[in-house]
Amino acid sequence: MAMFNKILVANRGEIALRVIRACKELGIRTVAIYSEIDARALHVRVADERVCVGPADNALSYRNIPNILSAAEITGADAIHPGYGFLAENPHFAEVCESVGLRFIGPRAEHIAMMGDKAKAREVMRKKSIPVVAGSEGVVSSEQEAVRIAATLGYPVMIKAAAGGGGRGLRVVNREDELTKSFQSAQAEAKAAFGDDSVYVEKYYIEPRHIEIQVMGDDKGRVVTFGERDCSIQRRHQKLLEESPSPVIEEPVRRELSRVATEAARAVGYVNAGTVEFLLDKQSNFYFLEMNTRIQVEHPVTEVVTGIDLVKEQILIASGRPLSYRQHDIRLRGCAIECRINAECPETFTPSPGTVTDYVAPGGPGIRVDSALYPGCVVPPHYDSLVSKIIAFGDTREEAIARMQRALEECWIEGIKTNIPLHRRILKDPAFLKGRYSTNFLEKFIAGE
Repeated sequence: MAMFNKILVANRGEIALRVIRACKELGIRTVAIYSEIDARALHVRVADERVCVGPADNALSYRNIPNILSAAEITGADAIHPGYGFLAENPHFAEVCESVGLRFIGPRAEHIAMMGDKAKAREVMRKKSIPVVAGSEGVVSSEQEAVRIAATLGYPVMIKAAAGGGGRGLRVVNREDELTKSFQSAQAEAKAAFGDDSVYVEKYYIEPRHIEIQVMGDDKGRVVTFGERDCSIQRRHQKLLEESPSPVIEEPVRRELSRVATEAARAVGYVNAGTVEFLLDKQSNFYFLEMNTRIQVEHPVTEVVTGIDLVKEQILIASGRPLSYRQHDIRLRGCAIECRINAECPETFTPSPGTVTDYVAPGGPGIRVDSALYPGCVVPPHYDSLVSKIIAFGDTREEAIARMQRALEECWIEGIKTNIPLHRRILKDPAFLKGRYSTNFLEKFIAGE
């Protein structure tokens, strides 16, 4: 298959800009879509063509499949890159794109559907003898069934949405008398977020690490992994800071995680970018959590330590090219840390939309910034609060941390509040500096424990 002539980017913000930049380097023309409130957004300004697809409400614009397909048709695009979020993990969208002759730059629709159903994905992995977090076998249909399963697993447990992630439709239950209310609220949130109220029950580990392996597969059956990312610094199950490699994983465990992630991807014939996520306990035992069928927010830390452009690789694979790399080509060098900069109050975490009156991005050795901010741009209240990602690289973890601390001091964003002060505090915390943290680190840190 020949390289694409024109790609429509079905997203906004920093990830839309990231995809457009990769396309430009490959000599591919780009189409930006935008909502009415994003008319002056940076991704719109740098694309070769632009089409308004609806009002601010994302259901009427960035999730509006007929309007997006019409934008592709009138501009003559031959492929669509969905980025992350919005329609990136919507199997119907992927299927419709292919049915009208548009190449979907991501995995096949059946893989998105299979892995998107978290309960079904767990069953697939169980059948391949891949260790899975203890939990229900499939979707739990009633509160009574959930009570029975929780009693077998032992409290605490988690009730999780089967159709999505990002912390939505998820509840931690510590006692049986909390379960009914939590079950109902998880279902309601899952229904609102994903249009599907299916949930399952899983054992909740007290102080695990959240480790993910970046994978890439091509349509020739080859799969390559690109090392791990430690995503354990989270607030309400939303990642805030990621690093690669993990400061606690020894080489034998790293090799085994890579092997299992490769096996998981090959088990379903996976094509394009994906991430296999695991829980790691204090004894370095790991358990499959889920597979995300898209490029991740935190992909830059992997790009920095491997020197590989994952977004370009996505595009090349979607065009029919084989993987550019074999497993023995992948070498991790140094350490990278990413801080997600959100438009929110650093104390209360309430959103802080508005106009950015002044913006100065950090720079210097070892610093990368993925952002669509500029002085005078508008951060709307309608979308995710992520406005920037600062990535620091160093030959050692200590150097990467020092560079990140410097970058956070240099970063200047006026007109809106951001969580930069929180990141600065985290990067000075003795436990973080020693790599001694788990998924409940941030809650305790904020509470001053």
